Amino acid sequence: MMTMQNPTYPFPGPLSPTTAATTTRSNPNVAFTTPPNYAARLSHLLTLKGFNPLWCPTLVTHPTPHSLKPYLSPPPTLESFSAIAFTSRAAITSLSTAIADFAEPLLSPHGHTFVLAALGKDSELIVHDDSFIAKFCQNPNRIRVLVPPIATPSGLVHALGLGLGRRVLCLVPTVVGLDEPAVVANFVKELEEKGWDPVRVSAYETRWKGRECGKELVEKCERGELGAVVFTSTAEVDGLLKSLREMVGWDWEMVRKTCPDLVVAAHGPVTAAGAESLGVKVDLVSDKFDSFDGVVNALALRFGMV
Repeated sequence: MMTMQNPTYPFPGPLSPTTAATTTRSNPNVAFTTPPNYAARLSHLLTLKGFNPLWCPTLVTHPTPHSLKPYLSPPPTLESFSAIAFTSRAAITSLSTAIADFAEPLLSPHGHTFVLAALGKDSELIVHDDSFIAKFCQNPNRIRVLVPPIATPSGLVHALGLGLGRRVLCLVPTVVGLDEPAVVANFVKELEEKGWDPVRVSAYETRWKGRECGKELVEKCERGELGAVVFTSTAEVDGLLKSLREMVGWDWEMVRKTCPDLVVAAHGPVTAAGAESLGVKVDLVSDKFDSFDGVVNALALRFGMV
């Protein structure tokens, strides 16, 4: 069975009240709202810079590999496509699970170049795992891994180039409990404008974590102990806002009034634009967003912790 190569970090956990009290003065508390598949990595980077990470996930993700198998089985079903586009780490993991059940490669050794397109560090799940490529084709020269220099869905579309009517399998989430952000619809539209024939398939579910997912963030705000919050997707922002409304009746203006020095950081311009569209003013946007290093380094510079 194929294995995915993931960096191993200590998984973030809640701080005890004693720890929080002793670290707030010298180590700013930084809340972040990522789902579990990104949490350990971001927590690790924040800790390395001297921050005190506070994990407040507003979303959970569940892979749905069964929804992918009709496009893979029986081989050579995938031959009608020219590319697979991954817009998240969760999509790659879901496909990995789906193809692990196939005894034979999904593509023949001969044919047109087949593109696997992924963003930033997400691509490491592909390029650092030879078995992933082998599951697609016995001939590795037929597979091209495409990582756009600008790690956004629009950057991915640009890197793919003109579609010329070719089909691309887009592995995207189904959003449950929240409004679907415009990111996926815009991505599909841009592909169509470039002449691609995008086939949208749900690779995983993104679910709201529930009304109390913002509880620790609110408590830190009320005690004046929150230095910053980091968002890595629009859906995370929406999930937090929904929690604030349903749990304590707050809007984002109330967060600002309660914690006026709070720094709101966004991982890249797509997340920043999504947050702003939901009424959350962003103070800091990383200009390097192929990994979380960019937003963490920007925060460190802002807090004088470089």
